Order: sequence, then structure tokens, then C-alpha cells
Amino acid sequence: MMECLGCKLANEEEKIYKVYEDDYVTCFLDHEPFYPGHTLIVPKQHIVEVDELNDIVAKAIMDASKLIAKAIKLLYKPDGVTVCQNGGVFNELTHYHMHVVPRYKERSFAEFYMVQPGEKQNHKLEETQNLLKEAIEHMLLTEKA
Repeated sequence: MMECLGCKLANEEEKIYKVYEDDYVTCFLDHEPFYPGHTLIVPKQHIVEVDELNDIVAKAIMDASKLIAKAIKLLYKPDGVTVCQNGGVFNELTHYHMHVVPRYKERSFAEFYMVQPGEKQNHKLEETQNLLKEAIEHMLLTEKA
């Protein structure tokens, strides 16, 4: 099903700012992040809903979310990290994906999905990509040592 945008993104047939991948998932920056570090975890195979995930892909997604959350905490010192996915009509990508997003106290969950007035839209995706990739690679090397 290669007409699916999620499949194209996960398999790098479209421009992405990849921060991590394994055999099952590709992790890259959201093109309109809520905060720097906002990352999507997308399975490489075509999956639409959470209940369609097999155990191997589900574990790969959770392992990636843990790794990305650690890197976000290290780099951006957020007040918390939100991990979520939207299904059904709320899944704009029509391909399963999980968000890992740094969160800060000044923005309530009710305001979470809204762009704030005067909020800058210069996302510096390449800079964020490099920082996250470096942090993740360092964590993986340290883990193996």
C-alpha cells in the first residue's frame, strides 16, 4: 500500500528529519511540532489502527518511545513527556503513528493542540534532528558498554 503517506514517510520516500529507526519503525520529527523534540514513531509496514499492531511492532514502538522520551528529557528538560496516538477519524495520516512530545507547565492539555498567538513557527528541524540523533546514539552506545 505505497500510496499511503505514512508508508512513504516511514520508508523515506518523502523528506523526513529522521532521529532513529530499527527494522520495524522509523522515528522522525513532526513537521509542525508543538515543541522542539516532538517526534513521530511510524511502523514501516502499513498499519492503520492500534489494535492491528502485532506484538513485535508494538514492542518496537514502545522501545522507541522510551528511547526518544529519554533523549527529549536530556536535551529539553521538559516538565513532562506526553506519548499518544490518534485513531479513527482523528488519525490524519491514515497510518498508525505515535507522538512523543515534550510538555511544559505553562501550556495546559486543553491548549495542547492549539498554536498560541505569537508563537514562532521557525522550527529549526535540522538542528533538532541532529541534537536528538546524537543523544539517542550516545544512549545506545552507553547501553551496550
